[in-house]
Amino acid sequence: MPRIAFITEFDGTDFAGFQSQENARAVQDVLEKALEDLYKTKIRLTGCSRTDAGVHARCHLSHADVPFVIPEDKFPLAMNALLPDDVAVKKSFYVADDFSARFDIKGKRYIYRIYSSPTRSPLLDRTSYYCPVLPDIAKMQAAASFFAGEHDFAAFCATGGSQKTTIRRLFGVKVEAIGEDPCQIEIEVSGEAFLYNMVRIIAGTLLYVGQGKIEPSEVASIIEGGDRSQAGKTLPAKGLTLEEVFIDSD
Repeated sequence: MPRIAFITEFDGTDFAGFQSQENARAVQDVLEKALEDLYKTKIRLTGCSRTDAGVHARCHLSHADVPFVIPEDKFPLAMNALLPDDVAVKKSFYVADDFSARFDIKGKRYIYRIYSSPTRSPLLDRTSYYCPVLPDIAKMQAAASFFAGEHDFAAFCATGGSQKTTIRRLFGVKVEAIGEDPCQIEIEVSGEAFLYNMVRIIAGTLLYVGQGKIEPSEVASIIEGGDRSQAGKTLPAKGLTLEEVFIDSD
């Protein structure tokens, strides 16, 4: 059977995450239902990331074994005709039989979005965390530099994860501010793999730095100490978007 991989974009607001689960609306279930309608047979999907309830994706990678070939440029159109408005297939490509969207990726890039303004923005509020007082962006940028590299990130892991080790390697963390009112703050985190709620805790810690609750230089000692209580709060899922998945070009 041919194996097809495809990129999906979704608004996670009304989803209980990507992974299929009982008595809840999951992205995987919606995609599998569309695949079943398209191919007239039951098809199981494998995704690159579970994503928590409320988390969004601009570039979520999945793969599935299908009974026949639909041209790569036609597959997204066929799927999107069967999908609801909050999820869409953006691109597809056929891959080797042993390719895995879960195990063959080289890393991921996330962006956590915060917006700051005296008043809330209903349009931004769906995909960003609201902070009424503008944090110190320069301090956040200084603190972000401590995250790059391989560290034990136990201080940035929420309880409930199933990981065997809390050691992870991050390619980098960047903070960028766009505009003035509202000021939109993007915290970009890229790495090989992530712990449970890791990006949301990193974002919460950097926000605490920007609010003067943590000094930038203290971030290094928080990483080294491994104490979750010393890091910032876990920011809400709605501000987080999976932006990119890294795979081999071939």
